[in-house]
Amino acid sequence: MKHAKLLTLVLALLMALPMHAVLKEEDLSKTLYILRKELTKTYLEMEENMKSSKEMNKRILTNLFSTMSRSNQNALMLYSQKPDYVFDLTYACHEATDQYQDFKKATLPFRQYVDKMNTEIARYDSLVTSLSKMPTRRLDDSARVDHDVCLTLAVNIRNNYMETRERMTEYIKYYERAEEQLKTLNDYANLRYNEIQTNIFKNGGEPYWDIIKSMQYQMSKTADSVTDKYKPIEGVKSQWDIKIITFLFLFILIYGTLAIVLNIIAIKYVLPKRFRSAEFLKKRTCIILATTTITFALILGILRATVNQNFLIMASGLLVEYSWLLGVILISLLLRVDGNQIKSAFKIYTPLIVIGFIVITFRIVLIPNDLVNLIFPPILLVCALWQWYLIRRYNKKIPKSDMNYTYISLGVFVASVICSWMGYTLLSVQMLIWWIMQLTCILTITCISEWMHKYSDSHHIYEQPVSKTWMFRFVYRVLLPVMGLCSVIISIYYAADVFNLSDVVMGIITKRFIDTDSISVSILNIIVVASLWFLFGYINRISLALLRQHFVEKDPRTADSRSVMGRNVLQVVVWGAWLLISLAIMKVSNTWLIVISGGLSTGIGFAMKDILENIYYGISLMAGRIKIGDWIECDGTKGKVSSISYTSTMIEAIDGSVIAFQNSQLFTKNYKNLTRNHGFVLSLIPFNVAYGSNVKQVCSLVEDAVVNMKHPNIDKKKKVRAVFTEFGDSSVNFQLLCWVDAVKQIYVVSDIMECIYDTLNKNNIEIPFPQRDIHVKNTPLDNQ
Repeated sequence: MKHAKLLTLVLALLMALPMHAVLKEEDLSKTLYILRKELTKTYLEMEENMKSSKEMNKRILTNLFSTMSRSNQNALMLYSQKPDYVFDLTYACHEATDQYQDFKKATLPFRQYVDKMNTEIARYDSLVTSLSKMPTRRLDDSARVDHDVCLTLAVNIRNNYMETRERMTEYIKYYERAEEQLKTLNDYANLRYNEIQTNIFKNGGEPYWDIIKSMQYQMSKTADSVTDKYKPIEGVKSQWDIKIITFLFLFILIYGTLAIVLNIIAIKYVLPKRFRSAEFLKKRTCIILATTTITFALILGILRATVNQNFLIMASGLLVEYSWLLGVILISLLLRVDGNQIKSAFKIYTPLIVIGFIVITFRIVLIPNDLVNLIFPPILLVCALWQWYLIRRYNKKIPKSDMNYTYISLGVFVASVICSWMGYTLLSVQMLIWWIMQLTCILTITCISEWMHKYSDSHHIYEQPVSKTWMFRFVYRVLLPVMGLCSVIISIYYAADVFNLSDVVMGIITKRFIDTDSISVSILNIIVVASLWFLFGYINRISLALLRQHFVEKDPRTADSRSVMGRNVLQVVVWGAWLLISLAIMKVSNTWLIVISGGLSTGIGFAMKDILENIYYGISLMAGRIKIGDWIECDGTKGKVSSISYTSTMIEAIDGSVIAFQNSQLFTKNYKNLTRNHGFVLSLIPFNVAYGSNVKQVCSLVEDAVVNMKHPNIDKKKKVRAVFTEFGDSSVNFQLLCWVDAVKQIYVVSDIMECIYDTLNKNNIEIPFPQRDIHVKNTPLDNQ
């Protein structure tokens, strides 16, 4: 309905007019005075709005009568259609169902307005009664005047509300009458739609070989149908006259010829030579066709918007859609295929383009079924053979992707030929239109994808390739896959729209084929859930990249271990959110989830005790206790941490072996983190000298020698100390305290011991070693 929103606003204002309430004042006179002011304000606003709504009331009645008039016109068109004219019948059914849906969307809540008016009328009735029965003898003159004015205003406001209610009641009668008529038409149209679907997908028609056997009879019958359909009625001017149809196709022919000629002239004589490169000249034919198609679509769009002629509106709409399909194919070839292959690539799609135009022509002229059944199967057979011939000829002259699409096209042609010759001609039309639209969507997505890659390879943003930007990844990883999913529905919807079955298709797509108390699933729901999967996958990848960058900037040493923890937490959050949203879309009841989780929680808790314990300790480790690359020592095994998961920690031991420690083991056992603080560990290196040596001299010599080594793996910030530890059996024992690199400890200690040995020898300090005296005694037996 036109002006529906404006009418709603006006009616809402009328509903908002009731006076403001008066509260208890100091006396009755004061209350009457304030009530008079409020009623005066309400009355004046109501009068003003009533004046402005008179024009709107006329528009409402005009729209209602226009709706009923159009409904009567659709009724005559729908009830007069012959079953054999499928295109005519589907057009009439579409007009009826479309008008009913538009009417339901624009229906205003008049009953709510009437209920509101009844409430206000009852309120003012009570106010009038109260004012009428109020004694005024004790009031002063001013209060009596206020009382009389209040009574008059209340009566007038009540009368205005009653007048508005009567008008609304009248509108309701018209609306109910129009709705009843439109609903009857809609129900009848849906019934005929079901018959059309049955004829297309189940019953079919007469097989074509039977038509060939009775060709003379079929041609005579078809001639009668065509004459009956297109022969003008004398003295009657119709918007669907054959002259108008002929004029449209003559216009297309003349325009196409003129546009091609003008484009050739423009390219040859107007376009600057610097643009006429060798590659451009190779693509010239395809460029001319593309520009011609685009300008043709623009002209038809302007014609559709400006001309009030039903046939031209319908025909131009279909031709604009076909121009878009053709334009997408041509532009895709221009952007993807090089000049040496473009002519071959265009020729390989020609059969589909031709058959698409033939089907659109059938739809525009509302061709009778008899003629479709007679001429379409042979046309399909010719196009299938044509497609097969082009595949054999240009098999190696076009890109592989286009070749694959063409093989699918050939398969669709073969299936359509089989269906049409078996009598399912309209089904073959549906199959072809679906594939043409699906192929158009595929080529659009392919073209965008390849263009994005070419653009990203040659352009940079902030010194990084475009392919690394979040927008590129969003388009490539989210929008393009979602477009691929939606293209299936769009293609089926467009194919059904040829027979005006688009509403039926939308009903099938949105119908919940699984609808129980615990779950509700439809095709649309599945596509939405799959689309959200791509979106949340993108969010997951972007979040992980940002998290990794944050950890690297904060502390590169702990970045790996923290990233593992962050990645797992993020994945749980992101995919958990996706799962919850998906369950909500599918309307999955959480009752059974609660029951199952409650019953299994105890058993799972006992069964997963060790696993959960390891996960807890794993989180603690990844939080910073141990990081990847640390050197630790546990149970006498020394090695480097190579990875940390939620259940175990992998250690690369010094001997080359890889050992897995459960996370709980590292907490229950005494492990040493050799690189946790500064990467140096205290080494106690023992050495000894002979009794009689100068202890102070020994300590000084050894300390100075080790310091003067300037070994890169000795911590220079901490002092090297030699300490006297004990009196041995045959030596004075010392220990050298030195902080060395934990990773290279064994090599550094070896170098230090070598330095100690050389220093003691150089200074003639004896290094004792165990000696034993052996005494040989002669026994009496040895003397005999």
